[in-house]
Amino acid sequence: MCGIIGVILGNTTSTSAAVEIHDVGSIGMRSCRDDANLHRGQDACGIATCATGGRFFQCKGNGMASKVFHDGSRVADLPGFMGLGHLRYPTAGSSANSEAQPFYVNSPYGICLTHNGNLINAPELREFLDQDAHRHINTESDSELMLNIFANELNETGKARVNANDCFAALERMYKRCVGGWACTAMLAGYGLIGFRDPYGIRPIVLGSKASEGGSGMDYMLASESVALVQCGYKDFVDIKPGEAVIIEKGRPPVFRQVHPQLGYTPDIFEYVYFARPDTIIDGIDVDESRRNMGFKLAETIKTQLGPEILSSIDVVMPIPETSITSALCVAESLGIEYCQGFVKNRYIFRTFIMPSQKLRQKGVRAKLNAMRKKFEGKNVLLVDDSIVRGTTSREIVLMAREAGAKKVYFSSCAPPITHAHIYGIDLASSSELIAHHRDSRAIAQIIGADDVVYQTLPDLEAACAALSPRDPKTQKFEVGVFCGKYVTPVDASYFEHLERIRGESRKLKVMESAREAVVQGVAGETEVRMAAKGVEVDRYGNVIPADGGSPEDWPTNIGQSNGNGAGVGIANGAASRPGDYETRNRLNSDDQVRVKTSQDISLHNFNDFDGH
Repeated sequence: MCGIIGVILGNTTSTSAAVEIHDVGSIGMRSCRDDANLHRGQDACGIATCATGGRFFQCKGNGMASKVFHDGSRVADLPGFMGLGHLRYPTAGSSANSEAQPFYVNSPYGICLTHNGNLINAPELREFLDQDAHRHINTESDSELMLNIFANELNETGKARVNANDCFAALERMYKRCVGGWACTAMLAGYGLIGFRDPYGIRPIVLGSKASEGGSGMDYMLASESVALVQCGYKDFVDIKPGEAVIIEKGRPPVFRQVHPQLGYTPDIFEYVYFARPDTIIDGIDVDESRRNMGFKLAETIKTQLGPEILSSIDVVMPIPETSITSALCVAESLGIEYCQGFVKNRYIFRTFIMPSQKLRQKGVRAKLNAMRKKFEGKNVLLVDDSIVRGTTSREIVLMAREAGAKKVYFSSCAPPITHAHIYGIDLASSSELIAHHRDSRAIAQIIGADDVVYQTLPDLEAACAALSPRDPKTQKFEVGVFCGKYVTPVDASYFEHLERIRGESRKLKVMESAREAVVQGVAGETEVRMAAKGVEVDRYGNVIPADGGSPEDWPTNIGQSNGNGAGVGIANGAASRPGDYETRNRLNSDDQVRVKTSQDISLHNFNDFDGH
């Protein structure tokens, strides 16, 4: 999940595009939680601008925007009349500083790109770029792959300067190669901006316009959510349609073209459940109103599952701030039970599922929420949350409620059970980490310590959002693969194994550090000693194991079983070979697979790489 933005000002002599990108807050350029898109990620951010003469300037890196941009002081180093901004939440893979966006290639023409989404045929694209296009890929990011695919297709023109038709034609060819969900903005040096969206409309992107402050021409902005445009005074919003692209040349109005047939109109329903701000509109659907509908639908399921006797014993309905507040109000209204806010949220602690480790997530819940004892003491409470992912947050919240004196705690979710991996740019968790994976609500209630757990049904969730669609509500569909395993794009079974392997790659450094620390402290076991001495590797199943292959008792026990995504995790010929035989090239201590926590961006002068930052 990421936030993207593109700005092109009508006054081409202006140098304030970066100021507008930073100030809008659309990609979390300030530190307050309520900025328009900070909720879309908190791992890294960046701005790239283009000034007169076609020169690019950028500042990007890991960390919150206030750190990367030195509380805004770096913005003065980014002159230009157009620019791109990005806020990254990492999907499966690395979080290296070099993967902060925007990405840049110098050939052809000089191109910068921001990308929100995921390419599910990334291995094939990487092979094509290596073997056929002869383009070097320096990171593990899908975004760099997409940029180079587009650059390669644009290079086919063989022209010194390109026009809109050339760009549209290159996009048409690119769409034939790429599979997945994406929303992107691109900037060609001295030329203009490009925005485009996947053929299914999975990831959101919207265009707005306003009169230039200088009184000459129009300013245009592309962003993930409409609220970003509203904050900067943009109007006349236009959603980029599935398979559609828009080109905004400097000094000219936007030109739209369908670069790939529309294969559906299926926005990711998780935008409405959780990710989007309530005051935004995505594809014509009001997010806050959709959450009201979710609340009313959920109330009906609660009535059915809990029954009148339990309902009559519930004293209050409480939201888990903040996303579920709207839904909880509607649940309370429908059930005729008092609504009460029992948790106070620290607005400077961010979304805990985004945090990279289980320990940090647990600690983050306590820092983020505080239970007010008088609201809980001696009461039976019904908690309403937007969703349950790993269960870490839910378990801590239930415990906090009981510590505050609640007699009974019932937990409800506006979303159905999340049972499968998200493959279109939101790395919720691997399937095995999801609390609802192969568990029913009764088992989940036991794990999180609740008296009962009530989930929204998938048909009710879809109906809650579809009812607000400007298209035919009866035919409006959504991307709901996380709830049922049926994704809108064709997905090869091997992709899930690929996801698990690259998740394992991102865990290798953490495992190595842990093993070495255990050795230093004298508490290491045999496996940790081998890891510290020999290094680690990732096996076929995403497990981090000693690089010497380990002993049989260290091998995975899930050979031949399903990985929960419909993909078998077996051996091709039915023979259980050693796990280390499959991925020896991925060893941490091998020369060709060195992993580092931070690295500088080598493709373009990056202001964030200097002054010790």
